[in-house]
Amino acid sequence: MTSHAYKTLLSPHESVLVLIDHQPRMMAGGTPGEREALCNNVAGLARTAHAFGVPTVLTGIAPEEFGGTLLPELTDVFPRRRIICRTLINAWADKRVRDAVLATGRRQIVIAGLWSEVGVVLPALSALEEGREVYVVADASGGTSAQAHQLGLRRITQAGGVPLTWLQLLGEFQRDWAGTETRSAVEAILHAHAGAWGRSVRTGHDGTVRGAEQAAS
Repeated sequence: MTSHAYKTLLSPHESVLVLIDHQPRMMAGGTPGEREALCNNVAGLARTAHAFGVPTVLTGIAPEEFGGTLLPELTDVFPRRRIICRTLINAWADKRVRDAVLATGRRQIVIAGLWSEVGVVLPALSALEEGREVYVVADASGGTSAQAHQLGLRRITQAGGVPLTWLQLLGEFQRDWAGTETRSAVEAILHAHAGAWGRSVRTGHDGTVRGAEQAAS
């Protein structure tokens, strides 16, 4: 099968992930079910980055005084990863965060965080102003309300940023279900975090991915 390097698609070899302020005290908006869904999506996103070897920058806002420790969904995936603790609300304005991102040499900056209307918007706009490519994982981010979340995403989109979901990112990274290098890890992520569809996915002996009904036939 011929491999194409489509420059408009996200690639694990060109991406760097920035996870901003996923802290329990920052999860102010939404119902308990919505917060549970957000934690699930954050875990799926983190595991996707880990499976594909994507450099990941972790940062939190004033953990002791304000935000609290990072969610276990992140620290379980990256137990030894340094967490950049900030007081600056705009993560891109913190030299340590910006330097860590740029040091990877990756052109596709993927961001997810809390709150969408502040913690995600500010660094996204700042990076875009510098001419960077910015992508925001919408369902692994959250605002103080549904309206705040949507308005934050809209502002980023109007500035040239691109919203997507964590599952969309996983598919864009994998591209070929017959890809054996990451297939087992992808299957495990889907089973754990992609809902009913993810739990139905099975891999055939020929390496193809199919639904549970097909696998049983």
